Amino acid sequence: MRLLTTTSLAALIALPAFAADGELTVFDWAGFEEPTIFQAYVDKHGDNPTFAFYGDDDEAFQKMASGFKADLVHPCSQMVSKYRDAGLIEPWDTSKIPNFDKIDPKFLDSEVFKDAEGIWYIPTDWGATAIAYNSESVPVEDVSTLQVFVDPKYQGRVSLPDSSDDVWALAYLATGTTDWTDVTDEQFAAAADWLRKAHQNVAAYWADPSEQAQLMASGAVDIAWSWNDGVVYLQEDDYPVGFERAPVEGSSTFFCGFVNVKNGPGSEDKAYDFINAWLEPSAGKALLDTIGYGHTSTDAMATIADEPAVKEGLSDVDAPILAQTPNDPAQREKQLAEFEKIKAGF
Repeated sequence: MRLLTTTSLAALIALPAFAADGELTVFDWAGFEEPTIFQAYVDKHGDNPTFAFYGDDDEAFQKMASGFKADLVHPCSQMVSKYRDAGLIEPWDTSKIPNFDKIDPKFLDSEVFKDAEGIWYIPTDWGATAIAYNSESVPVEDVSTLQVFVDPKYQGRVSLPDSSDDVWALAYLATGTTDWTDVTDEQFAAAADWLRKAHQNVAAYWADPSEQAQLMASGAVDIAWSWNDGVVYLQEDDYPVGFERAPVEGSSTFFCGFVNVKNGPGSEDKAYDFINAWLEPSAGKALLDTIGYGHTSTDAMATIADEPAVKEGLSDVDAPILAQTPNDPAQREKQLAEFEKIKAGF
């Protein structure tokens, strides 16, 4: 199982994981360097791209804005407007992407991604954020509600992501808001108050799914607000993990994809080869097995529709869903600033 300590993770951030194909640098989340996901690229060029890793979307943007050199970046949907506004990316030429029309249209339903200037974003993967828990020590009825994160019984036994988007998705859901595209001041204040209560129970904020899995596997925490991949890693280690996606208040979904960096240092042709490899139907099974995520390609999803991991971690649930779609950048910055205060104890 790929588990990283906080120290070892920090050593990887924004540094090449290995010097592979020097003509393509991909700035990515740790875990997505698994070659089977982009096997067609490896088959064509005989090597992986060079990867550099980051721990969260805001960190990645700041590094790119500060001059870090890469050809492709893998942000989640709500970050794309920041890359556009900063002039860091350019549109994709979809005539060079044969399987572009296989992307489910719902993942491109935003002027942030698709406008008169072109296609700014290639959505590739999606997943859920929900309650991961030790099924041997946490009763199932306790995770039937998001209030488990503020339950005094679990003080010091909880881990939340060090990701503003995910913790605010949790806090909004817990306080009755299921759409973050039109949040009132009252809804924001209620979510912030709830998040401060949850902070009192937090043993650690995880920076990477491998770190979250390590926290749970070591026995340090019993409950985490988790992506699918943290659950996959724990299952690989035979940890008794449950993944509750239908608490009464609901859970969250997100999707991510690739932006084309303007004036990237590598080969533009190889950037397209990489994207085309990602959009091959065979990438669906590799992505599910490696990370536990769904694919944006309808053809790729069709190849895995009957997989147990799809039914358990990606199927529709009978509960509210807060979709982490693009929201007001000013609201997002407000949430980020407030989250930093909460983590600091204010």
